[in-house]
Amino acid sequence: MDYQVSSAVLSEILKMYIFDNGGFEFIWFWVLVIWPLPLLIWLLPAVEHPVAALRVPFFQRISAFTHTGISSANHTKYLLFAGFIWSLLVLSAMRPQWVGEPAEIPVSGRSVMLAVDLSGSMKETDLILAGESVTRLRVVKSVLQPFIARRKGDRLGLILFGDQAYLQTPLTFDRKTLGLMLQEAELGLAGQRTAIGNAIGLAAKRMKNLTDSEKVLVLLTDGQNTAGEVSPEDAGRLAADTGIKIHTIGVGADEAWIRTFLGSQKINPSAELDEAMLQRLASLTGGSYFRARSTTELEKIYALIDKIEPVERDKEVYRPKKELFFWPLSTAVIFAFISGLVIIFRI
Repeated sequence: MDYQVSSAVLSEILKMYIFDNGGFEFIWFWVLVIWPLPLLIWLLPAVEHPVAALRVPFFQRISAFTHTGISSANHTKYLLFAGFIWSLLVLSAMRPQWVGEPAEIPVSGRSVMLAVDLSGSMKETDLILAGESVTRLRVVKSVLQPFIARRKGDRLGLILFGDQAYLQTPLTFDRKTLGLMLQEAELGLAGQRTAIGNAIGLAAKRMKNLTDSEKVLVLLTDGQNTAGEVSPEDAGRLAADTGIKIHTIGVGADEAWIRTFLGSQKINPSAELDEAMLQRLASLTGGSYFRARSTTELEKIYALIDKIEPVERDKEVYRPKKELFFWPLSTAVIFAFISGLVIIFRI
């Protein structure tokens, strides 16, 4: 019967029964076979070979000098010390690492690009947040932040558009950084006009070669296309050919009161919003159009998008690993250096 167990099988057994809940693991466990190599070499019978010699007049002095360096009493200690250093080197070569407890990472297989209008009209203060009239952009930021936090497992990206469209954050799983980049966006950063077509075209360009099962663009604006080289319709057809679903959101109140010389007058601050165009874009790509006239409606819209585009599909198991080989390696180097100093100064 063969009682030998391969290093691969032994490693798998250790993983199964010892490391399931976190612990040490060796990547190259097979390196352990070289550990007894110095002992085997020492046990081999010495073979004498005739060698050329140089006759010197002071051989006796050299011989006495070398023999007084390491006494026979300390010879065993030095061998044990060398064996300890060798063991540390072998241990380091086995690549020890600490394996953490398994953690599940939800993966949706979906990429979601968020396109946010930064044109001059987003400075309108026709929306209420915490009982205060604030700009549309501030409301969008406050609503988008929890939406981003909820999209665990999706790859998210951020496009800001005004006169031109700019990729503020490439598609990433780092929701914290994306939220920070959104928070730092300021009115007028991308210009005063609105390049909706360019924003859609940029999203299509960034998502064209993705192999994700679903690609989604959530586009928010409060106006109409007034800038850019690409029309929204042409960009929408490009997005549809790329497999991108576009959800469009028109934001802004339907009515607001302003003070004039003749008293208060009611106006429509969203008169420039091109709802027909946003509806066509959504219909062309299989998405939906939403109208947000208040902060509450905008929150409900993003909650509805959560339902339309559910986050979690599958789960992947991730086990954090930390390399530890440098600890035995550095210890071996330090001890070898110390032992060398001891030998030199004793001699």
